[in-house]
Amino acid sequence: MLTTYTVTGMTCSHCVNAVTEELGRLEGVSAVEVDLPTGAVTVTSDRPLDPAAVREAVDEAGYAVAG
Repeated sequence: MLTTYTVTGMTCSHCVNAVTEELGRLEGVSAVEVDLPTGAVTVTSDRPLDPAAVREAVDEAGYAVAG
């Protein structure tokens, strides 16, 4: 299952690594791809993810999910 989120505040590769690491810790996530220029973060998972858990993980990395 692919889900794409827009994450605000990312400006560098450290930002990408932080978001990737936090989202990768969520149960069921097998891959995270970040497009830094657009802020698009595509998460591959084996089940639907809880939107609150995604927001919390992104917040833990120091950024925010738009919308």
